[in-house]
Amino acid sequence: MSDQEPSAGSGRLVTGIAWVVLLLGLWLWGREATGVREGISPPATGDMAAAGRPPDVRLPPAHRPLGEALPQRLDIPGLGIQAPVVPSGLDARGAVEPPPFDQPGTVGWYADGVTPGAAGTALMVGHVDTETRPAVFYRISTLEPGETIRVVRADGETAEFTVDDIQVLPRDGFDARQAYGPRSAGRSELRLITCGGRFDEASNSYTANVIVSAYLTGTGPQVPVPAP
Repeated sequence: MSDQEPSAGSGRLVTGIAWVVLLLGLWLWGREATGVREGISPPATGDMAAAGRPPDVRLPPAHRPLGEALPQRLDIPGLGIQAPVVPSGLDARGAVEPPPFDQPGTVGWYADGVTPGAAGTALMVGHVDTETRPAVFYRISTLEPGETIRVVRADGETAEFTVDDIQVLPRDGFDARQAYGPRSAGRSELRLITCGGRFDEASNSYTANVIVSAYLTGTGPQVPVPAP
């Protein structure tokens, strides 16, 4: 997702967010689906360097889900990301609110859904770029199965997730159950979402979405969240 103030010349951001809103609606519609087909689609733009990764990494077993606790920070050690998390609700149009326009380094968590670490699928959204520079999720398509994602929670626990799938799903023929449905019943799962594919100047939108899927595999020590 790109990041800029909404104005006559900022259709890029608004349309990108609208597409993620559409995906969220489809996810909510199909959130109880099971038997989701897994797979990795190749990236389709220069900011997505890794393509065609074979899922040949031996993944660890799932950890039992944790209780509910608000997320405070998202850490992706392999990408050097330490991003504050803000809750996202629905606006007057019934669309999920993105991270603030002036905070491209912030991650939005859909607060009416599952908290990261609890049973079910938690959803986090971040911008891919701004008009002038990369944003927080610019490189998430370069993640590979087996890499670690951590969510620091308000209860002092750090939920540790292992990446099991990275997909670039085009808008045409989008399968919401494949993207957001649970991969395995009873697990704690996490989805990171941003815009991807090619930016279409004619429609002021990206042609696809990058979706990183991960599942809870452990807990870490209490990690303090720096004061703002």
